[in-house]
Amino acid sequence: MNRRDFLKATAAVMGAMGLTQGLNTSHFAWSAETQWKTKLRKAMISEGMPVEATLKMWKENGFEGTETTAWDAGYEKALEARKMAEKCGMEIHSVMRAWTNFNSKDDAAVKKDIESVELALQSAVGFGATAILLVPCRTDAPAIKPRDFKIEFDPETLMVTKVVEGDNKPFQAYIDIQNYSTKISIECLKKLIPAAEKAGVVIGVENVWNNLWITPDFFAAFVRSFNSPWIRSYLDLGNHIKYAETEKYVYALGDTIVRLHAKDYDFNKGDSFAGFVELRKGTVNWPAVRQAIEDVNYNGFITIEGGSDPVAQQSKDLDLIIAGK
Repeated sequence: MNRRDFLKATAAVMGAMGLTQGLNTSHFAWSAETQWKTKLRKAMISEGMPVEATLKMWKENGFEGTETTAWDAGYEKALEARKMAEKCGMEIHSVMRAWTNFNSKDDAAVKKDIESVELALQSAVGFGATAILLVPCRTDAPAIKPRDFKIEFDPETLMVTKVVEGDNKPFQAYIDIQNYSTKISIECLKKLIPAAEKAGVVIGVENVWNNLWITPDFFAAFVRSFNSPWIRSYLDLGNHIKYAETEKYVYALGDTIVRLHAKDYDFNKGDSFAGFVELRKGTVNWPAVRQAIEDVNYNGFITIEGGSDPVAQQSKDLDLIIAGK
């Protein structure tokens, strides 16, 4: 008897004996339907320094960790927070550095942003985090409908030649800033690789609405161009569905994925921020995404970002996503 048949038989026997009364038997149903080899660990985002009472509440609701936005905490304060979190049975798994402006024409500003990432890496060491989230830069959005993007780029240099089918002259300014942003981001991130390696912390480049590397193949090519274990992808599962199906990003990025954000988006509401909705209420195909996560063999944290539902409901929704529902 294999594990699946064993679980089915066990659930049936327990039911016949009346042992399921008062128990949550949904675990047996999920386990019997699909045996996922990959393990996803649930987390929430701490705005600022993690708070003990909040961590305890999250722990009671089935979460194992948190991602903190306190990237500038510094090693000592971060270490204190780590000890507190460990007492709560929680792990501070990642630090959100978020937006930088590596494509600024102000050299002093770029230098300052690089130094801020170095500080975030040191904070991560104190927190016990093994990854930071980084958005290298952003550009203005061109007047192109998200699904109309047809980006063509040189696989060696990553320089873009087209962003839509047909005449690209109206979008030349976007192509130029795209190419400049790619070049400068590569330069800055390469400068940060030694600091990341010394800290033992991965820099996870996030796909966010920064209007850069927006298609699955382009984002994957950008991340893989570094050929470094210290530059990987931090994939938000809801951010880019307006450009392509979420599962396509999972498959394209594959083993470069260091962390996942859980977020949902209703593509039918257009391409504005109004499209963001509670988990499992949007158009993300969660069963397909869960299968993709399994297929690329991602094991690790999946962190809820945003949402206003009660924590217990968010935890339940994330459980369903993890179960492939």
